[in-house]
Amino acid sequence: MQTITLLKDKRIILAATGSIAVYKAVDLASKLTQVGALVDVIMTDSAQRFVAPITFKAVTGRAVYTDMWQADNSGGLPTHIAHVGLGEGADLMAVVPATANTIAKLATGIADNLLTVTALAARCPLLIAPAMDGGMYEHPATQANIETLLKRGAYLVEPEEGRFASGLIGRGRLPDTQTLIGHIRLLLAQNGALHGNHVVVTAGGTREALDPVRFIGNHSSGKQGYALAQAALDVGAKVTLISTVDLPTPIGAKLDKVDSAESMLEAVLHYALKELHRILIMSAAVADFRPATRSVQKIKKKDDDSAPTLVLERTADILQSVKAARDSTIDRLSPSVVVGFAAESENLLNNARIKLERKGLDLIVANDITATDAGFASDYNRVVILDRDGGREEIERQSKTQISERVIERVADILTQRA
Repeated sequence: MQTITLLKDKRIILAATGSIAVYKAVDLASKLTQVGALVDVIMTDSAQRFVAPITFKAVTGRAVYTDMWQADNSGGLPTHIAHVGLGEGADLMAVVPATANTIAKLATGIADNLLTVTALAARCPLLIAPAMDGGMYEHPATQANIETLLKRGAYLVEPEEGRFASGLIGRGRLPDTQTLIGHIRLLLAQNGALHGNHVVVTAGGTREALDPVRFIGNHSSGKQGYALAQAALDVGAKVTLISTVDLPTPIGAKLDKVDSAESMLEAVLHYALKELHRILIMSAAVADFRPATRSVQKIKKKDDDSAPTLVLERTADILQSVKAARDSTIDRLSPSVVVGFAAESENLLNNARIKLERKGLDLIVANDITATDAGFASDYNRVVILDRDGGREEIERQSKTQISERVIERVADILTQRA
């Protein structure tokens, strides 16, 4: 797995309690370690009835703590007060899975095992991911305890609906690993460089209908846009993702599904202007043309082998519309930073520079679509970032995640300079 910049070298206490869902915590510990986090696992006695400590040690490569009283390296602590350092030195404490019993102890301040003692000593954010039978989760006592923890600033990962080991169906299942990691990222990013800023990101290629079956489209996969949305979330931004594709939505992003250039224009103008989102990143591949007429019925082949004549018309230019709206706004705060993308097959830099100037952009990210090892449908890209001051930054082939992080860094720098 690729390293996640936000999680690299972060100290995370993963506290596992006695739920059958503890097997998912093993996968979480493994995945967090793979993306660069330093995971220290605490297990309650009940958790050890489902999974052995050596399993966590094998996937993290670090000590697993099980005993508050034993001062050694075989499940105990280096010293009798090491729980204080363990808690105070952490960037996040995640109780996954969290049973009703442990939630009750955390809410009332009971400190009778290593997990609860460490939670009291910790000065980092506390994430709780409940996993229990639906009746137990919905019980007023459990809900009251959760409410108490939320009022103190704890972060709750809501359990999902599903079937339990008991055979019952209800709300209480622990979410999958990627969902848990998404919530961990959201919590760790809360004070990032774009904290308090709203970002609109567009993703995917638009579809311009010809008839109920066919459309004019392009090869855009939307991967770059989704990576940009995640990168913005990782630095604390609130994100609205306007998308034409079906990819997993980054945890914390608001998704607005659209299909055509017209529907994307309406969404962009709504979020970027009416809701005063401060940053707009137009990474979507918006169609320049659409059929002048749309057939209500499917267009059928004729017996004479002739093909229909297709008449095209221009679609609305979204960035040009945003520029017009910005130019007519006195304070020009909606949005204050606009980033465009240019996918070109020739004269890359010249065409990108013309687009940047004509549409009043702050940055434009240009890429050559003729490349065979990057771009459309790939997880990689190579781009040139141009700015309104004549600057030029070339980024050789990197993952779209890395490129997105650099684009967001540039956006944050612009906001800092204008503050």
